[in-house]
Amino acid sequence: PNPCSSLEYVIASTSTNFDRKRKKSPLSHLCDLSSFWQVDRTEVIRTCINPVFSKLFTVDFYFEEVQRLRFEVHDISSNHNGLKEADFLGGMECTLGQIVSQRKLSKSLLKHGNTAGKSSITVIAEELSGNDDYVELSFSARKLDDKDFFSKSDPFLEIFRMNDDATQQLVHRTEVVMNNLNPAWKTFKVSVNSLCSGDQDRRLKCIVWDWDSNGKHDFIGEFSSTFKEMRGAMEGRQVQWECINPKYKAKKKNYKNSGIVILNQCKIHKMHSFLDYIMGGCQIQFTVAIDFTASNGDPRNSCSLHYIHPYQPNEYLKALVAVGEICQDYDSDKMFPAFGFGARIPPEYKVRIQGVVEAYQSCLPKLQLYGPTNIAPIIQKVAKSASEETNTKEASQYFILLILTDGVITDMADTREAIVHASHLPMSVIIVGVGNADFSDMQMLDGDDGILRSPKGEPVLRDIVQFVPFRNFKHASPAALAKSVLAEVPNQVVDYYNGKGIKPKCMSDYESSRTLAP
Repeated sequence: PNPCSSLEYVIASTSTNFDRKRKKSPLSHLCDLSSFWQVDRTEVIRTCINPVFSKLFTVDFYFEEVQRLRFEVHDISSNHNGLKEADFLGGMECTLGQIVSQRKLSKSLLKHGNTAGKSSITVIAEELSGNDDYVELSFSARKLDDKDFFSKSDPFLEIFRMNDDATQQLVHRTEVVMNNLNPAWKTFKVSVNSLCSGDQDRRLKCIVWDWDSNGKHDFIGEFSSTFKEMRGAMEGRQVQWECINPKYKAKKKNYKNSGIVILNQCKIHKMHSFLDYIMGGCQIQFTVAIDFTASNGDPRNSCSLHYIHPYQPNEYLKALVAVGEICQDYDSDKMFPAFGFGARIPPEYKVRIQGVVEAYQSCLPKLQLYGPTNIAPIIQKVAKSASEETNTKEASQYFILLILTDGVITDMADTREAIVHASHLPMSVIIVGVGNADFSDMQMLDGDDGILRSPKGEPVLRDIVQFVPFRNFKHASPAALAKSVLAEVPNQVVDYYNGKGIKPKCMSDYESSRTLAP
């Protein structure tokens, strides 16, 4: 899976304050609520009412999905570990998104009948991803062996990673420095994963060659190192190696080396992940804008796209709930601006997605649907808030605008201009086309088929728009729609903050858990 959209998590649970009527031997286990199958269990802690479980639960995290979880705690009898004879002490339900966004989630344990006692459970999340950092290296050499008769050697350097199966993988090849026994190669960048697979002690084999135009390059010498050793060249220091030709060393008694290779600089660049930012306190500010133009049809008519069926939600509601249910877990105040366009209504700020649904349903009878389908003002409105956020120079708030519309927009030029401007801000735009209109022109805004440009020719800085027609998911689950439109958001968040050089907030508590932190 994509490292920014698709990352592993370790979940450790701690339950406290159990009923003190008698000593307990609690055991906690994690269940997947969607199908109620057991994922894993902790160890049993004997005779303890405030257990701290050491067992870690490893699960995959997907931002674009609602991952519902259930934790249950049982009291195991002294002579048996089976759950059939165990006393149920309580359960807790939540989403993985809630745990991730808060990093430490504490809730009451509910007994049968959803009655809360004095017991509670605390779940702590920690990222267990691969390392996405990259390293900048600058090599030079001096007094290399001369392999040419009529000129000096034309040296270049190759670095190989030694794999677990004893094979070697080329990591980087420098350029050739012509006619020079004291070359200084250009600084280059390579990911830490490519260099050493995240293992600082993995052996690296470095070979210096004399380039020949016929492709039969002459071997000058080699040396071995590790990334751990190379890190000694940080903060202005140098690391040096003797470049050795094994054949010369075996035959020549006075042989010392075939030159010296010098690492002048080793600079590590931290590449923060989506979860680094979310767990560092970055909030997802979710805004929804709904199309109330006349082309939707009279809401009182059952053929209208806005018709409120007593038993089945319309496409607007399905799309709103599918996307909103996920985004709400990453916003602490749960206050979502809800806008309408094509009709004159003020913005509504409602608690949680259900509040937005109720606002939508209640306002329909009061509206006269009109037009035109102009969405640039909505993008500009959210962009204004996102622009104010840039003044903080912190990863505090990232804005997601969900636009639900039934037709091709009528202010395409202004919309392109607004999107290009918004691409410089902490903001993403999701457009869902409702109904059976021709949305072919809307695909241009997505940018998947080419770079979107403003009417003046200015390109977008980042691809921030995702467009999908709802009809493609009409017979699929709401989760499929949400997955399609939200899958790109983690990368968009990371691209923005990494591009601006903005680090996550509150990193110190868990950054040490990531490998190779400089």
